[in-house]
Amino acid sequence: MNNLLTESCEFPRGGSQGRDVELGAPMNSGELCLQEFFVKVQEIDKQYEKLDKLLKMLQDAHEESRAVTKAPDMKSIKQRMEKDIDEVLRVARFIKGKIDELDKDNLANRQKRGCGKGSGVDRSRVATTLAVKKKLKDKMAEFQILKERIQQEYREVIERRVFTVTGTRPDEETIDRLIDTGDSEQIFQKAIQQQGRGQIMSTVSEIQERHDAVKDMEKKLLDLQQMHENTDHHRTEVALKITYGRGRIFGIHYQ
Repeated sequence: MNNLLTESCEFPRGGSQGRDVELGAPMNSGELCLQEFFVKVQEIDKQYEKLDKLLKMLQDAHEESRAVTKAPDMKSIKQRMEKDIDEVLRVARFIKGKIDELDKDNLANRQKRGCGKGSGVDRSRVATTLAVKKKLKDKMAEFQILKERIQQEYREVIERRVFTVTGTRPDEETIDRLIDTGDSEQIFQKAIQQQGRGQIMSTVSEIQERHDAVKDMEKKLLDLQQMHENTDHHRTEVALKITYGRGRIFGIHYQ
C-alpha cells in the first residue's frame, strides 16, 4: 500500500504541500489524494462494527427465545429484536449510501492530474472500494444465514409445543399451517377440554407472539436482502450501459 500512497496526484490550489497534523511532517501528493478517501472508508468500517454487534444481539435474542414458554417473555424478546433489526436496516442503508459516494468520488478523482484511471492512486481507491463492497455482501450473507436458522428452529419449536400439549407429533401440514397463521387454538381444542382453557391458552398466546416475531424478522431480513440485490442489479445495469455506449463509439455491435 505504501507505494500506492506515494503515487503522484495534483495538489490543491493554495499550497504545494500539506502537513500531517499529528506528526508535523509534509504529506506528499498521493497522501493528500487518499487521505479524505480513507477517512470515508474508516467511517464505513465503524458501521460494519455496528452491524457485527447487532448481528450478535439478534443471534443471542433468538437463542434466548428458544427456551421461552411464556407469552410476556416472548413479547419482550420480540420487541428487542424488532428494535435491533430496524437499526440493522438503518445502518445498511447508510453504508450503501456511503459506498455510492465512494464510487462517485473515485470517478471524479480520475480527473486530477496523476490520478487517472490505472494510476497507483486509482488502483488503490478501486481495490479498497471493491473490498468495502465485498464486506457488505459478506455481512448480508450472515444475516441471511440467521434468517434461515430462525425459520428452521421456529419449525422445531412449534413441533415441540404441539407435542408437549397434545402428546402427538403433528404432521407437516399442521406445522405449516401453524407457521403460516400462528393460530394454534383450534389444534389444541381437545387439550383445552381435557386440561382446561387457562393453561393451554398460555401456550396459544406464546405461539402467537413467537409467530409475530418470526414473521417480522423474516420480512425485514428479506427487505435487507432485496436492498442489497437491487444495489448489485443497478450497478450491473450501469456497467452494461457504459460498455454498450463504448461499443457504439467504436463501432461494435452487441447482439
